[in-house]
Amino acid sequence: MPRIFAASSFHPRRMTLTWTTKPFPDLTLAELYALLQLRSEVFVVEQTCAFQDLDGQDQAATHLLGHTETGELAAYSRLFGAGISYPEASIGRVVVSPQFRRYGLGRELLRESIAAVAALFGEQPIQIGAQLYLKDFYESFGFQQVGEGYLEDGIPHIHMVRS
Repeated sequence: MPRIFAASSFHPRRMTLTWTTKPFPDLTLAELYALLQLRSEVFVVEQTCAFQDLDGQDQAATHLLGHTETGELAAYSRLFGAGISYPEASIGRVVVSPQFRRYGLGRELLRESIAAVAALFGEQPIQIGAQLYLKDFYESFGFQQVGEGYLEDGIPHIHMVRS
């Protein structure tokens, strides 16, 4: 269902995103290409981090795609049931396209991701591996740090759980 987002103070426009969840076999080639391109643009190029994005888990994930009215992929995450990435259900590869930032889409993406996990797998704890600089952002959604920080591909990370 399309949702209208009030623009932030940085952009006087409004944006409508359509959210879709799809298991890997249901992704079209165009959708798969777009999500891999977005992940590469942000996680590899923007963050200057050479890492193995194609980690063999996409096939087990449900993919959450947020498209603009013109069909551009603006926001994305992948969702897992318990026991795949962590003992708990999990959300990963949370990303908003650079050209669509400052509309509050990161917050909407995380709200949609949490709701989709509940709809797909039932209400349960959710674990994430968060980049440390986003700790406050995730805490605003009820996630709490568990354990010590760690380096993943040279970037400081922490495990966080939302009960």
